[in-house]
Amino acid sequence: MWLLPIVLAAGGCGVPTDRDPRPIEPSVTIGSYEGPMANPSPGAFVERLYLVRDNQLVPVDRRVSALPSPQRHVEDLVTGPTPQERAADLDSALAGTSYITGVQLRNGTAVVGLAVDNPIRNDETLAYGQIVCTLAARADIVGVRFAKDGRTIEVPRGDGALTSDLLTDADYQSLIAP
Repeated sequence: MWLLPIVLAAGGCGVPTDRDPRPIEPSVTIGSYEGPMANPSPGAFVERLYLVRDNQLVPVDRRVSALPSPQRHVEDLVTGPTPQERAADLDSALAGTSYITGVQLRNGTAVVGLAVDNPIRNDETLAYGQIVCTLAARADIVGVRFAKDGRTIEVPRGDGALTSDLLTDADYQSLIAP
């Protein structure tokens, strides 16, 4: 007996019913929006680079108008910090170097070519960490290898141990700033 008043009360909760379906007019027409994202503006994408501060790797996000290729990503890294990044005490173990000969993407692995005469500074672990962490931050890259004359070479991981294994940001986790 007490159930009937609850059912009657629920039935009259203010939502009208129609006999037939009726069209709902959307407030926005899908596919015809002409607002600010209709044409991506400069800075529509994020390019993550790893720079250096106090002997640690620091992730830095830059706004770019298009996603760069792996090659362009490394070129941006080698160019070094912007004036604003330098003002935040960020630097690079790679700035001004020319020993990277190219980057190729092979089935999700970035192969970074290095010149035969490799003038890496004494902070080479940070330099390799910058490259690996920057490339590993990309969705299309699962790991990084280094090569000279087409042959895989050993490079230092974050702990200083040499390896020719596929490298990821996990190999340099001890160098990444908290």
